[in-house]
Amino acid sequence: MFNFKNLTVEEKQTILEHLEDLRKSLLISVVAIVIAAIAAFYYSDQILAIIQQPLKALDLDLIFIGVTEGFYIKLKLAFYGGLVLAFPVVVWQIYRFIAPALFPQERKYFLILFPVMILLFAGGALFAYFVILKLVIGFLIMIAGDLEPMLTVDKYVSFVLAFTIPFGLVFELPVIVYFLTRLGIVSPEWLAAKRKYALLAIFVMAAVLTPGPDPISQCLMGIPVYLLYETSIWVSKLSRPRKPDDEAEGDS
Repeated sequence: MFNFKNLTVEEKQTILEHLEDLRKSLLISVVAIVIAAIAAFYYSDQILAIIQQPLKALDLDLIFIGVTEGFYIKLKLAFYGGLVLAFPVVVWQIYRFIAPALFPQERKYFLILFPVMILLFAGGALFAYFVILKLVIGFLIMIAGDLEPMLTVDKYVSFVLAFTIPFGLVFELPVIVYFLTRLGIVSPEWLAAKRKYALLAIFVMAAVLTPGPDPISQCLMGIPVYLLYETSIWVSKLSRPRKPDDEAEGDS
């Protein structure tokens, strides 16, 4: 067990400084999420209207069956909207906390990749919403046959959020691979050799993350993620640090 009493004064001060930095990072992240959530709550009706667009194309409307469900949905949209809007702040606070433990070269990689991470997260969520989500909803409504759909707003919003946010997260895979390759943790050869295991893990992850049990939605998530994995292998090849022999050959 860790014994705090055996530490020197300098070590105690260092640990306390790290804890203070962690407290500041958490506080700033929470404040950013709360402020963003308040702004998102103000526009919750507009957000809900955007989320309903795939249903409008199918001439379907949402209903609520509980007295408090409408207000609860606005709070839910505000919370997730706050998370998305405050995502850059949260990532930056994570970086600020771990930056002292990184080498200057590693900090440079993160600063270069930070805007790329934001764009990939937004791109993944938008791709899921505009491309995959409409196909999944249309398929699930069609396969229900003659059953008349009565979709509650709570279930539908949960379905949309559970489908789009994971896409935003998994679209960060090329950035993660780039960073790990530059640090020498992974290599393109290693990624290529683990391709079959990655394929299995991706579809298991898709089965867990997709809100529906149908294989169609799982495939619609798994296939793009696997293509991202293949893209990450090429990213790893391009970002692999050059060996001294390679640099000498390039100079000759």
